[in-house]
Amino acid sequence: MVDEIWIADDDRGVRFVLAEALRDAGLAVREFDAAAGVRTALREARPALLLTDVRMPGEDGLGLLAELKAQGIGPVIVMSAYTDVATTAAAYRLGAADYLAKPFDLDQAVAAVQRALASGAAPAAAAPSAPAPSHALLGESAPMREVFRLIGRVAASDLNVLVTGETGTGKELVARALHEESARRGQPFVALNTAAIPSELLESELFGHEAGAFTGATRRVAGRFEQAEGGTLFLDEIGDMPLILQTRLLRVLAGGEFYRVGGRELIRCNVRIVAATHQDLAARVAAGQFRADLMHRLDVVRIELPPLRSRRSDIPLLARHFLAAAAQELKLPAKRFAKAALKLVAQRDFPGNVRELENLCRRLAVIAPGNEILPADLGGGADAARGGEWTDALREWATQALAAGEADIHARAREALDHTLLNVALQATDGHRQHAAQALGVGRNTLTRKLGASRTRRG
Repeated sequence: MVDEIWIADDDRGVRFVLAEALRDAGLAVREFDAAAGVRTALREARPALLLTDVRMPGEDGLGLLAELKAQGIGPVIVMSAYTDVATTAAAYRLGAADYLAKPFDLDQAVAAVQRALASGAAPAAAAPSAPAPSHALLGESAPMREVFRLIGRVAASDLNVLVTGETGTGKELVARALHEESARRGQPFVALNTAAIPSELLESELFGHEAGAFTGATRRVAGRFEQAEGGTLFLDEIGDMPLILQTRLLRVLAGGEFYRVGGRELIRCNVRIVAATHQDLAARVAAGQFRADLMHRLDVVRIELPPLRSRRSDIPLLARHFLAAAAQELKLPAKRFAKAALKLVAQRDFPGNVRELENLCRRLAVIAPGNEILPADLGGGADAARGGEWTDALREWATQALAAGEADIHARAREALDHTLLNVALQATDGHRQHAAQALGVGRNTLTRKLGASRTRRG
């Protein structure tokens, strides 16, 4: 009998296009719309590989994966349109060969099947694990799905990970997710921002010190490596670490042992390192500010977090979450975003990324007067100073006008702009046209002509 690829998915369209792509690649395919059908077929045959959706009527795909693992059947590739850290990590922990986030590229799916067939590996047996933790990382966009997939794939390993991304993108949240989805989850997670500690104190913070090691050292103090024993040490802003400490850190990573400051006892450690930076480490290496050998030790696996402006589709989800969380934490009445306000929030660039969005939502939870956040509640600040608020309103108006199929949108917008500016300038100069023209930076004749044109159209 020809080896078959089995597809289990309750979405007929997904089954059809995936099956056709696999058949075009020369593979035999059998389709199922639920896990129950797979279980029935397993009484008589075994697949060369199973592709299973996570959410299906009845038993889900993860349960099916666990059953196949117990029987030594595989490999198994998991598919889902609901990608998050917990689901992705659970799939890999149960022995999935790969994880495909829907919608996926068919060529990539076929390549994943061929890789898994070449490996020939059935799901590996694994010890029962604790219930999957919930994670603060949120997102449904393609960039975040890739982040979740990487976290799920590498969490169970002991490989060092380098998390990169702009300030405020959530690098510590990634580090915590890596720890919570690993076998070290029952051990400490210790975080240290290396840029926040003065360089003369950083060595003691990392490695601890003995009594009398320096002025004021009256007792032995354990450093972060000892505190994180058996667990995970998160080193934030690693790119700012002084060169002399980079050398000491490299020795620990290479040999798994260190001395406390002022100490003679060699201490062995079992710690996984997750480092993070917003800087370009390769550029710092080229400038002689970071050791190349340390970078290679840290950058075994890299997870790059996208800026918020690159995943705008996630902003409404995050904003609603942060607003609800702030109300609960601060013991305030629950609030919600009006549709127009949420659109305006999603159009902002947020240079401070997720952290800036969270701060905005906390502020709105406190100061917005009603139970519904309106566009006017988004307020001034830096955005208003740059003209962001009125351009947001203009963008909203233009979006609605285009959706309604209205005509002469550009001309009407220019007319409204001219009329508003001219009247405000005249009010500010007590009706003096020359002074109003000077204030606006236009000639008096231009102002008179625009005023006349405006009155003609409005008359």
